[in-house]
Amino acid sequence: MSFESLGLRAELLSAISAQGYTTPTPIQAQAIPAIFEGCDLLAGAQTGTGKTAAFALPIVQRLSEKIPKEKRRKPRALVLVPTRELAAQVSEQMNNYARRLALRSTMIYGGVTIQAQIERLHRGVDIVVATPGRLLDHAERGTVDLARIEFLVLDEADRMLDLGFIDAIKQVAEYLPIKRQTLLFSATYSQSIKQLADKLLDHPRRIEVARRNIAADAVTQVVYQVERSRKREMISFLIRNGGWNQVLVFARTRYGADKLTEELLLDGIKAAAIHSNKSQSIRTRTLAEFKRGEFRVLVATDVAARGLDIERLPHVVNYDLPQVPEDYVHRIGRTGRAGEDGVAISLVSREELPLLTAIEKLLKYAIPRQALAEFPLQAAKRSVRVKELKQAAKPPKARKPQERQVKEQPKALTKTPRRGKPVAERPAPKLGRRGSRS
Repeated sequence: MSFESLGLRAELLSAISAQGYTTPTPIQAQAIPAIFEGCDLLAGAQTGTGKTAAFALPIVQRLSEKIPKEKRRKPRALVLVPTRELAAQVSEQMNNYARRLALRSTMIYGGVTIQAQIERLHRGVDIVVATPGRLLDHAERGTVDLARIEFLVLDEADRMLDLGFIDAIKQVAEYLPIKRQTLLFSATYSQSIKQLADKLLDHPRRIEVARRNIAADAVTQVVYQVERSRKREMISFLIRNGGWNQVLVFARTRYGADKLTEELLLDGIKAAAIHSNKSQSIRTRTLAEFKRGEFRVLVATDVAARGLDIERLPHVVNYDLPQVPEDYVHRIGRTGRAGEDGVAISLVSREELPLLTAIEKLLKYAIPRQALAEFPLQAAKRSVRVKELKQAAKPPKARKPQERQVKEQPKALTKTPRRGKPVAERPAPKLGRRGSRS
């Protein structure tokens, strides 16, 4: 199958060709004709399968068939996404297609001034890409009119529910017309997703192009067991010896991400960090610099686990395993995208083995283990430590009762002061009339 056979306009085919794509992915091949038919869609597709183009291309083409003549256009397509990073990614792709057909697109998310967004909406747009919270803020202020929405897309709906956006999504839906086409994309199907689909979709066509809750097949996964104290040393070793020029590293906390970044810089490896404590402008600039190859390592918390689209990213490293097994799938989905191969490496300390077990239970297979001679596990020290802990846990041996010799305290003090007789032998002082010493 080719893109031409899907019925796309020449302008869109030109945009696709400029991106280097010649053959549609499975989700594109199934979703694009379904969207052209006008039916609601419930699509299961893991990250990196080309799902953004799967809904962006047909929506842009359908909107271009009838462009309003008024200058200040009202939005006719709305894409809801879970994070600011994903909003930027989807908006960029939408703009690439929309501008070729004289359509306008804008993105709306929190963490930045709302006034600039109000001004863009006032000038008129056809497509809005937004996070639910900030869009609801605009709707309640009356700065966005959603009464003409023809297409509603819920992208990475499972992640939006994980982040607690379910109420905001339902409130946004109240501002939308009942007659619309709704497209829901999710990497996993939970009971909450099914309930949301029942509420928002009308007899949807169901498409699933990936197995449930699994990692992309194009990603080679490896586990290195390592002492926690030597993780930083190991990752520096892997980057240098492997000649890695671009690697995304996931840390569990913001403090951990900043600390690892500083240590890599001390090792002579160019690195930068992004997490929720960084401003949106800094995060956007840092990500752009990483894509341009201005530094080798981007250290991120799970704020970047979804929505980052880094073309041909070869390596992802889990410096810390995630607490939630599903987040592992989303993390490593940053590599092995759009037909490219990728490698996902996890540095696992002894303390993290239960987390690894939970991940493998989700995947339904064991991740291959590898070892580096330079980083042996300290088995001997561990056995000694275990023996010490067992010994400490034993109750103390009962001692035989022994008669203790208790010296009787003298009834009278016999300590001799510096002057005079012993205290017990001193005569009592004479008292005056008022009870004072005479």
